[in-house]
Amino acid sequence: MGLNAIVFSQLLYAIKKNQTNLKRITVKKGQILQRAGDLNTKFFQVESGLLRSYSIDKKGKEHIYQFAPENWVIADATPNDEPCDLFIDCLEDSIIIQIEKDFDTLANDPLKLAKRLKVLQKRIVMLMSSVALERYEHFITTYPSIIQRVPQRMIASYLGITPEALSRVRKEISLRK
Repeated sequence: MGLNAIVFSQLLYAIKKNQTNLKRITVKKGQILQRAGDLNTKFFQVESGLLRSYSIDKKGKEHIYQFAPENWVIADATPNDEPCDLFIDCLEDSIIIQIEKDFDTLANDPLKLAKRLKVLQKRIVMLMSSVALERYEHFITTYPSIIQRVPQRMIASYLGITPEALSRVRKEISLRK
């Protein structure tokens, strides 16, 4: 969510400067917007639809880093002159605003940078120290609108657990009710 504030401030900055590097585009389900290794990557704000960012390890396994439903922003934090780490693709037909990265804006606002680092730190600590049930409950809180829109295998990947472990967690939650 910290990244959303960063991109929002960049949007305002771009509008004030009358930048023409903002593009509203329609993308299809399955379309890859960015591949690991690309240079000069962009920010993507989702107007409608659903995107995800992920990496693929040496064994070919996907590791989902983030989902981006409506009004979220998704990007790779790598500077424009370095190869990016993440793939970004569309899980649904989507309308997005493509925004040029401007790290100067970020550097000039240490509070926004600190907020983004806090979000990332929380996710890392949770992956290292929380049990699967806590991670899933946090996922539900963070992404309430996408539970029914994303395959269970992708949710499991995001949580760092197997699909079978996710099934056990979901069963445990349903038995509580």
